[in-house]
Amino acid sequence: MKNLFRFIALLVAWNMQVSLHAQVPVMSSYPSAQAVIFLDFDGHTVQGTSWNYAGPIVCGASGLTTAKIIEVFNRVAEDYRPFNINITTDSTLYWSAPVMQRTRVIITISSSWYGTAGGVAFTGSFSWGDNTPAFVFSALHGYRVKDIAEATSHEAGHTLGLSHQSKYDADCYKVSEYNSGQGTGEIGWAPIMGVGYSKNFTLWNYGPNTFGCTNMQSDLDIITSAGNGFGYRVDDHGTDFSTATVPVFAANEFEMEGIVERNTDKDFFRFIMPGAGRFELNATPYNVGTGNAGSDLDLQVSLYDGAQQLLSIYNPGTLLNSVADTTLSAGTYYLKVEGKGNQYAPAYASLGSYSLLGRIEVGGGEILPLRKFQLRGSKNGDKHQLDWTFEADEAVKGQVIERSLDGRRFEELAETGVESRNYIYRPQETGNPIYYRLRADLADGRRYYSNTVNIREYETGGRPRLIANPATAGTVQVSSPAAFTYRIMDLNGRIIVRGQLSQGSHTVNSAQLVHGLYMIQFTINDQQWTDKLLVR
Repeated sequence: MKNLFRFIALLVAWNMQVSLHAQVPVMSSYPSAQAVIFLDFDGHTVQGTSWNYAGPIVCGASGLTTAKIIEVFNRVAEDYRPFNINITTDSTLYWSAPVMQRTRVIITISSSWYGTAGGVAFTGSFSWGDNTPAFVFSALHGYRVKDIAEATSHEAGHTLGLSHQSKYDADCYKVSEYNSGQGTGEIGWAPIMGVGYSKNFTLWNYGPNTFGCTNMQSDLDIITSAGNGFGYRVDDHGTDFSTATVPVFAANEFEMEGIVERNTDKDFFRFIMPGAGRFELNATPYNVGTGNAGSDLDLQVSLYDGAQQLLSIYNPGTLLNSVADTTLSAGTYYLKVEGKGNQYAPAYASLGSYSLLGRIEVGGGEILPLRKFQLRGSKNGDKHQLDWTFEADEAVKGQVIERSLDGRRFEELAETGVESRNYIYRPQETGNPIYYRLRADLADGRRYYSNTVNIREYETGGRPRLIANPATAGTVQVSSPAAFTYRIMDLNGRIIVRGQLSQGSHTVNSAQLVHGLYMIQFTINDQQWTDKLLVR
């Protein structure tokens, strides 16, 4: 029995040892770079450095599984993606890097030699040339991948010369050594050199550091300073219309990848619509999971026509990714991709990598016919009221109202009768806009979607309405609840008419319009609505 117990104990100990020495994959974020940040997960003995005032420091392995190691690496690599530096798990690349352009971050369970901090580093040690490492104590972080990755980027930042980003009150009193940021959800933000364990969108920052409220620290300038010996990566795409990258389509789709390296960087792409049809684009920042986890880039995509006139801007307020879904005429178009801030995060360091997935569909059932299919929405007390107009040659087999909280992911709300033209309900959500669209299934098997409308909880005055649609050239009539600006555009985005509306009914100056389909756009403050306008 004793021998059996001893065998089981040895087996458990062996299994624990195996788990503490998980396989560390060889990974590199930018192998061509000379400068290196080496992430050391499998243990290391530190000797002959500024840490060794009491002798050698024996560091055990990280205690992380291979999957967790990969995620930590990916998160840290994205934090340093804009820069000409290689994040790697390959020790040979560390040893072959210039001695004053490298650092080792040891992710280890061994922390008793130092204390209870989650990590530690000597500021500026990246360029000391004596192999002084930084440390992240995985056990003290509960082996949580997000926390370990945040601490790793933070400590590596110290080695590059960064101090803490701190928080001060209006009287210049330091409220916290670590700026904990603000906000929640996907766009909840904090500085990397503050504390961002509870925030998804953690970035480099321009803000007051630990030495006083007037000591503004520009993380990007310090990281790319001459003392560290590296700067930004070379831009990977054209920065204007004339140098726009042309994606290659396969089966009417294209995929592209890019990096927003600087806060002045704008990546341009050019594509051709061979005929009138639908254009869809998914622009997604690099992430490690649901909700754009680990992203460093809040994407904004702008769509331009062949005359380089702006048609639309896509940047959902509560998301880091952007989605376009629109109808375009035949012709040349441009996309501009850039990083932006949001209600919580400044645009200063909204940087990182992204992917684009574009799709065109020329003709076919997805393109709205030159008939009426228009959805309208309004707020009536605590209820949302939808009504619509639909005219088609085929019989309607079904109508489904869909809703979305982000303008991207729609779900079925209700199926109405085929003769219904309105729907009223009381939403449970408050404080954010809700997006609606109507799906119509016809007897011939084709499916159509209406325009998308959004109803905001704070919207009280409504929006302008077309009194008649189709309209006759020269007699486009609009009813407006307030002072809106308007513009009428053709399907290439060319502005034909623009003007100002006051409260009441108006006949818009539209003598220049010929028969065809147009877009009319109404704007007030930060709200904007676009309707299709058919002129006969």
